[in-house]
Amino acid sequence: MTCAPVARAPAARGAGSIACVTERRVIAVDGPAGSGKSTAAQGVARALGLRYLDTGAMYRALTWWLQSQGLDTSDPGTVAEHAREPVITVGTDPAAPAIAVDGVDVSGPIRTREVSNAVSAVASVPQVREHLIAMQREIIARDAGPGGGIVAEGRDIGTVVAPQAALKVFLTASADARAHRRNADLAADPGVTAELTRDEQQRRDQADAPQTGVAADAVQIDSTGLRLAEVIGVITGLARDRLPGRAQHPDTARMG
Repeated sequence: MTCAPVARAPAARGAGSIACVTERRVIAVDGPAGSGKSTAAQGVARALGLRYLDTGAMYRALTWWLQSQGLDTSDPGTVAEHAREPVITVGTDPAAPAIAVDGVDVSGPIRTREVSNAVSAVASVPQVREHLIAMQREIIARDAGPGGGIVAEGRDIGTVVAPQAALKVFLTASADARAHRRNADLAADPGVTAELTRDEQQRRDQADAPQTGVAADAVQIDSTGLRLAEVIGVITGLARDRLPGRAQHPDTARMG
């Protein structure tokens, strides 16, 4: 598994690296929470032998760290002041994606309802976006190099992070379908109901609206009535038509 350090990376470096992504093998998958973009993007990456980047996990990891330090995630000044302190590493192996903070695996803790309900406020802070977007661009440029390729998913991949992606997909679903999927993810919490999840999701949608955009050239897919395999099949078919070349990344080519 390959990991890239998120902390201590100058924004200018990441901003400049976006040129390296142009016309390379990048698939951008955007959409709101519960649309199925994470599982679909991961499945597409595995099907095509590409790397996989969950950008939302990076925002979640920072949110989790702030909460673990007892810091106020609703205060933009506090968030901005501490945004670069934790060292976050993100794996891009679609068979075993991982996220760590200061060397500690937080793949599970960042998926709690507590983090979900706080991450939008953290992600809206300009200093946070500048910092993490710079690293996302750096990771994409690295893994989309010669013989490589990557599926990056989030809310603004096709519009901000990698606007030159060879394929852009905006995945959505009905509010009820999205709430049902999110509720299934939080099934371990006995206090979670479909109604509560739907309400929380609506608040997140409103908070995340400024960061959620549909690229003009994105293919929009409504996954409400589709099985996961069907969504992966649609995106994979589009990718085979649009991505330049078919050589696999040397790491993913060995994945079974």
